[in-house]
Amino acid sequence: MAGDIIKEAKADMSRCIEYLQNELRGIRTGRASTALLEFLKVEAYGSQCDLRDVAAVSVPEATQLLVKPFDPTLKNGIAKSIETAELGLNPQVEGESIRINIPPPSAERRKQLSGQVKKMAEETRVAIRNVRRDAIKAVDKQVKDKSDSMSEDQGKDLRSEVDDLTKAQIGKVDELCDSKTTEIEAI
Repeated sequence: MAGDIIKEAKADMSRCIEYLQNELRGIRTGRASTALLEFLKVEAYGSQCDLRDVAAVSVPEATQLLVKPFDPTLKNGIAKSIETAELGLNPQVEGESIRINIPPPSAERRKQLSGQVKKMAEETRVAIRNVRRDAIKAVDKQVKDKSDSMSEDQGKDLRSEVDDLTKAQIGKVDELCDSKTTEIEAI
């Protein structure tokens, strides 16, 4: 039972970190990245689809993205979705593909993006602390339950293990936040 609490807490915290990593990929820096558009929603065939499901996105140059729809009839819808996504991008339809120049963000925009990254990191820290709280509650419940065979000392050790796991995961969040912030602020 005790090992299950730790396993479950570790899995939940890992999911929080994975979510943050996916969200950070979509944050714009001065360099072109396919992750910027991968999860952009596009109206295709009567439903909302991820851009990566209806088009190939590539990086021909450090400051350019090239979107090639699998079905050329979708190119105008894709261009419209990119324009309305509030990414500050201006797609140019060229033949059967869409070219997007990625201008370096202004100093003010970089500050906004850094603030957005820090906010995401703090939300992830809160989610990890919530997982910790739930794990500690489960440990306390097992210690109080007399039919369970967990002693006070075992409970204390388990709480300590949960705290160590929490500190390690929050350290990962801090690393991700710092690296993304550095990437954004580099011109």
